[in-house]
Amino acid sequence: MFENIMKENVYKFLYDGQWINSKNGNLIEIFSPCNNLPIGKIQALSKDEVDTVLTNSRAAQKAWAEVPLYERAKILHEAANILEENLEPISNMLQLEVSKDKASSESEVKRTAEFIRYTADAGKNLEGKTLVGDTFPGFNKNKISLITRHPVGVVLAISPFNYPINLAASKIAPALIAGNSVVLKPATQGAISSLMLCEVFNKAGVPKGVLNSITGKSSEIGDYLVTRDAIDFINFTGSTEVGKHIALIAGMVPMIMELGGKDAAIVLSDANIENTAKSIVSGAFSNSGQRCTAVKRVLVMNDVADKLIESMVKEISTLKVGLPQEGAYITPLIDDKAADYVQDLINDALAKGAKLITGNKRVGNLIYPTLFDNVSLDMRVAWEEPFGPVLPVIRVSSIDEAIDIANKSKYGLQSSVFTNNINHAFIISEKLEVGTVQINNKPERSPDHFPFLGIKSSGLGTQGIKYSIEAMTRPKVTVLNIQ
Repeated sequence: MFENIMKENVYKFLYDGQWINSKNGNLIEIFSPCNNLPIGKIQALSKDEVDTVLTNSRAAQKAWAEVPLYERAKILHEAANILEENLEPISNMLQLEVSKDKASSESEVKRTAEFIRYTADAGKNLEGKTLVGDTFPGFNKNKISLITRHPVGVVLAISPFNYPINLAASKIAPALIAGNSVVLKPATQGAISSLMLCEVFNKAGVPKGVLNSITGKSSEIGDYLVTRDAIDFINFTGSTEVGKHIALIAGMVPMIMELGGKDAAIVLSDANIENTAKSIVSGAFSNSGQRCTAVKRVLVMNDVADKLIESMVKEISTLKVGLPQEGAYITPLIDDKAADYVQDLINDALAKGAKLITGNKRVGNLIYPTLFDNVSLDMRVAWEEPFGPVLPVIRVSSIDEAIDIANKSKYGLQSSVFTNNINHAFIISEKLEVGTVQINNKPERSPDHFPFLGIKSSGLGTQGIKYSIEAMTRPKVTVLNIQ
């Protein structure tokens, strides 16, 4: 299946339906976070090659936009089938390339296949509308507005390392069903997995040039890429710092941005502590905490804090730590730099008097799940996004205090509220400055047809299958004037 994308451990890039090598001969070697051994090399494209790819994408998009919607949907359904058929090799690459545990790797592939299928069907229901002039004062029924939706053109999809299959497909599939062409720029670490996804779409029958890939160091081609006139839309997932930079230099290009988070779990006194602990531990430590929607702080009422911590410790003790190939749940972080950052947050909390409950053990870039109690607001871990397996507990004495601390964050992605009092749940939800509030559940992106968004420094625009399709189309208005 994937024999065309790689030769002698060198991965090519997809251009005009063919897998080719960069003309400049520059390569980037990819090492596994699991053991730091090389797993392959990817192409490092030049700026001239970036322009060539974009020119090809723009030419291909015009013909793709004319393909009937049902035919575009048929291709996406085929891509979903091919993806599922190749679950094992793609899952294995996820484990090797981004150190994702086996269960999560397999789940990512299956979930992505379902995402593509749902997108294909949702696209077929994309509708325009009609407005009649007499609904506005001074006009009559002789003026009718016909509103249809059209593709924006060339979509630049920039995907992250932590979900190189799912978060690439969540950009590609809605863009394709809407009639756009897509240029995928995956994160360097995770690029091999994303290239395998490109081949899935290629094998499914996506026409030449409708999906192209660009690989290379963002420090060398990133700014150049996002400022090209050929780009009509940017769909980015990554850090807040990079997202703000792209927004600053890209100019008047519409975009969706999924950025960082500091998701709070607010635990009230009447919460079911056992269920709450399970949900928080799962939310904090799945994918080793490398999720924008991970629980990144717990704001718990003083009178149930001890009981909650006790329950969380029991849950944490069941988490196997090690390598994905060993069936571990907590696996190495993406690189040493990421582990160093998490360790710095741990060290800062300890130096300022936080109580270490469990963890603070490190082997290379593998950090054991770490839980802190008595975290104060002068500690970095109370505010900074760790993107790793460390969870601070901040004790509060009132609902208002919990809301105040939650809202002081520069982020506004999701929050959780654990309570059996539905009135309290809705009151808190109304006051929290986030895109989504989960009641009695951990923060999470799914189900994928729900709207997904962040405010403040957590994002721009709304995702979710229907919403993503609409974002990557534009209304076209034709006014009929009846004489």
